[in-house]
Amino acid sequence: MREDGGVTSATERPEPHQRPRTAAGEPAPVAGPVRLIATDLDGTLLRDDKSVSDRTVAALAAAERAGIDVFFVTGRPARWMDVVSAHVHGHGLAICANGAAVVDLHRGGRVVDLRPLHRLSAMDVVGALRVAAPGTSFAVELTSGLHHEPEYPPFPLDTGARVKAAELLLAEDAWDAEHHLLKLLAHHPVISPDEYLALARETAGAHASFTRSSPTALLEISGLGVSKASTLARCCAERGISPEEVVAFGDMPNDLEMLSWAGNSYAMANAHPEVLAATSARTTGNNEDGVAAVIEAILERQT
Repeated sequence: MREDGGVTSATERPEPHQRPRTAAGEPAPVAGPVRLIATDLDGTLLRDDKSVSDRTVAALAAAERAGIDVFFVTGRPARWMDVVSAHVHGHGLAICANGAAVVDLHRGGRVVDLRPLHRLSAMDVVGALRVAAPGTSFAVELTSGLHHEPEYPPFPLDTGARVKAAELLLAEDAWDAEHHLLKLLAHHPVISPDEYLALARETAGAHASFTRSSPTALLEISGLGVSKASTLARCCAERGISPEEVVAFGDMPNDLEMLSWAGNSYAMANAHPEVLAATSARTTGNNEDGVAAVIEAILERQT
């Protein structure tokens, strides 16, 4: 859904950026200036207690003064963005729900672009995982809130949830027309997280995009082609920003495509092994202000 109310396509896939390498295997220095910083939140910008450190607040403010946009790119829904909304300064833009929604935090969390998961595709995923992974429980993330099955792990942040079978939550008349399905969530109590993700992609990858950001076997399921990377690429193209001018930070598998697309990417020291394997640049962990440290170095170089 663009600002004019239209729902945009969910099938674009950005091409991974091929970074030049030095002999030591490190990314070559950025040839031009950095124009945009794209950072994940949980496990990346936020400390484990979900706070934003004073150092990080100062680094974000300094980047904004230097004319560098900062996009928060997260699996969180828009209603959970209050954790950073006080620190967004002039830009105020967040890519939420793994790319399904672009939100203007300075206009009351208004959704300015939407890339929903089709209801019938979600139904296909539910049917496939019921067979492939018995014991799976589901939740649906709408623009209006989260609703889930009785077996789904309790979610204390969503006290107004409707609790019923996924097939009923996804029925044609289950929600009002002005609401949209951002993502489907699937949880399994026994299967390991990485095994569950691989199984789901093999079983139902023709219907939707699968990723994960939780340490548990919790899958986040979006429309085909929807990811942090594809929505970030769209936002950058609208602003005339190339991948080479983007620095990205992340720690979990749902960050992998974004880290591959951006010209300059950093894995947190606390990142998932797959993220560490896919990126050659590192910064310190989220509790040691790793994002702030890199921003400070960028600003020192560009000023």
